[in-house]
Amino acid sequence: MCSPTDNKDSTSALKGAVGVLSLSTIGLLVATIVLATNNSSEEAAPSVKAAESATTLDFLSSKEASSFFASDEMNKCAGAKLAVDNQLCADLEVPGPQAGGNVTKGYVGELDVGDLTPNTKQYFQSSMCPVNVHWHLGSEHYSYGEFDENGDGPHGNIPRPDWANRDLAGAGESVPDGFRCHHFDETDAKFTTKYEWKHCKGMEVGETYEVHWPHSAAGACGTVNQYQTPFYDGVFCNLPMETFVTLGAQDIASAVGVHGQVFTVVNDESYFYPDMIRGMIVDPDMNMGQDVAMYTGSTTGDSRSNEMCSQYAPITWQVDRKCHMISASSFDKLCYDMKMQRDDMSDDLHAHGSRELVMDSLVANNQAN
Repeated sequence: MCSPTDNKDSTSALKGAVGVLSLSTIGLLVATIVLATNNSSEEAAPSVKAAESATTLDFLSSKEASSFFASDEMNKCAGAKLAVDNQLCADLEVPGPQAGGNVTKGYVGELDVGDLTPNTKQYFQSSMCPVNVHWHLGSEHYSYGEFDENGDGPHGNIPRPDWANRDLAGAGESVPDGFRCHHFDETDAKFTTKYEWKHCKGMEVGETYEVHWPHSAAGACGTVNQYQTPFYDGVFCNLPMETFVTLGAQDIASAVGVHGQVFTVVNDESYFYPDMIRGMIVDPDMNMGQDVAMYTGSTTGDSRSNEMCSQYAPITWQVDRKCHMISASSFDKLCYDMKMQRDDMSDDLHAHGSRELVMDSLVANNQAN
């Protein structure tokens, strides 16, 4: 028989052995978990890489194989444009109000349009949707202190308002250009560092562009045919000529409108916005789409001038008076999204020429704010 002292010594030794064994077991368990985690990470790496690869698929190639784009006949808006030719302003007894004009706060045009008013609602509240997006080199509109004769860009600016042709020599071809914003700084790399454009054509970091989103209540809103080039096909998609001729000026101004917003392109991802195709960027925190001029005007572009008037009038214009910086990648993402539409929008992947600033006598006197 063992003495009480021997029993105590045995018990203490047993407890010590159990403690050591427990610590060893815990250590082994921890090591097993670490090893399993490492192995799991190594095994998961290919899966992660595969997932990342899946997000960089060539969706443009997928589009070519898709039945959604199998035939042009599937695009119900193709060829819907109602042809209305430009006319000499002097030959018109009463010219329709023209765009783009001066949108500086407080400015009022000189063309009396009577009771005609612009649509001051959010366009979607009038069952209108964007049917196209395109942009012009420089700004067609004029907003003093924002995009005017005192702005600058990689190729300088233009004077105001000498009503002369304005040509900017760019890569490939020249198009008439508009005014520049005040952001450009040749000592700041974000305005001068080149960007590798993948989808847009002829674009340049540091330049000013005025983006237009034509909207229409007669567009193929909410369908795969919503976005169209030329934009007239989208505007008139569900508006046959026999219906169009019955509409009054106010009917048209209330159902057709354009959002306009001016940007300086920078090579800086802190200015990236991924969804420019949707319409004017409205963000109170960024002061975007907050100070908006509204008036009735016409279609624009360099085929019109102060001698040659657009007959697509009157339509509502809502133009952001401020100029904003936007990343080059934002524009490239926009061009990519345009390529993914059912209609071929390739003719709008580059900057269009700008109409010369419209004379006061051709600008409506119905500025809403």
